Amino acid sequence: MQTEPDIFAFVLMPFASEFADVYRLGIKEPAAALGIRAERVDEQIFAEGILDRIYRQINLADIVIADMSGQNANVFYEVGFAHAKDKLCLLLTNNAADIPFDLKHKRHIVYGASIQTLRDQITPGLQWAKSQIDNIRKSRIRITTKNISGDLEKTKWTAYAKISFELDLHNDSNVPSAEIESIYFYTGNDWKVFQNEATCPSTDSDLPTFKHRHFLTSPIKRLPRSGWAQLRFRTERMVATAFQGQELKDSYPITGQSVLRLVTDQGHFDYEVTIDTVVDSMLF
Repeated sequence: MQTEPDIFAFVLMPFASEFADVYRLGIKEPAAALGIRAERVDEQIFAEGILDRIYRQINLADIVIADMSGQNANVFYEVGFAHAKDKLCLLLTNNAADIPFDLKHKRHIVYGASIQTLRDQITPGLQWAKSQIDNIRKSRIRITTKNISGDLEKTKWTAYAKISFELDLHNDSNVPSAEIESIYFYTGNDWKVFQNEATCPSTDSDLPTFKHRHFLTSPIKRLPRSGWAQLRFRTERMVATAFQGQELKDSYPITGQSVLRLVTDQGHFDYEVTIDTVVDSMLF
């Protein structure tokens, strides 16, 4: 019986001596305890140029772990390449200021000067990444964010956020995916979900961190090998009122995490969806 390959985490970090224990004790050992093979490029034997090797390993990696400490230019560039390839990225730093503003909504760990803090915090991060990879391997469905954008609808007294979602479903394997039986999108209080201009049915959430789950219609029953489909829907919620004298703003940030659950003939699979957008009122 064919077994799945080991989960491979490629580690990006400066090669300075002060990062030796960070890598060996703070990253490699906790990863190995979870059955994840973590490697840096300087541990590998290769004949190609080092930059070509790094980009090739990012392409092959299931997870990319990057230490952003000191804002190393090479690491920053390589992280950008990993994000462009839709890789699962786990960012680390010993100083919170080293995480750029536009990446602060991404999963990241601030470990200060403590290797033990890094070990304690990286384990749940790697467990999350492993669960996402297991989802992809078992369902043969990988979900990426094509676009999440927002608009603001204002009246004299209220401001409503409208968030449009475009999520891509990929099958990177050479066999058909699991059969999709239903899809649920999880939200907090007061969000309504619409698909094809119709309100999606909803009920109480069965996940403790969310209040509601909303039923979505799948764009396809099963993804063929190397197949792709797109799921589109929007959410709406009142984000501010002026009934008690508050001034309504022209824009509001909307950030947070949600979950998209695929229920299939192979079980259900939960995919994390990161939301980081700004809703703006439209001027005519």
